[in-house]
Amino acid sequence: MDRREMLAATATLAAAVVATQASAQEEHHHHHTGHPYQGVIEAAAHCLMAGQACEEHCIELLGKGEKEMAACLGTVAEALAVCEALQRLASQKSKYLGRSAALALDVCKNCEDECRKHEKKHETCKACADACAACATECKRLAA
Repeated sequence: MDRREMLAATATLAAAVVATQASAQEEHHHHHTGHPYQGVIEAAAHCLMAGQACEEHCIELLGKGEKEMAACLGTVAEALAVCEALQRLASQKSKYLGRSAALALDVCKNCEDECRKHEKKHETCKACADACAACATECKRLAA
């Protein structure tokens, strides 16, 4: 996969996440009571967008020989998997949401810690760390 294909794939994924957010917001407006887990849905969506950008950035840097980005790539890959599941479970008002949020809290904190190591050099890592921190805050509310 060349760089253009990766950028196109990232743009497609980001558009899908934005569409999911728009759909959730539209549903929120149609149901005046709102979704009880809207905060975590939005935080997970933001984490997904920032994480996808960070993941692509890490892959690019690893391709250039910057081996110190391997740990960052690993933690962001875990965060992406967990945040996707978290967003889906929250949208469905799943009975497993609390346990999922507890796991996401740990995974997002781990990703944030790793990304903070690179945030001064790489803006994408800073954005990912900030998104993970916000998602962890939402997860803490649900996991308690």
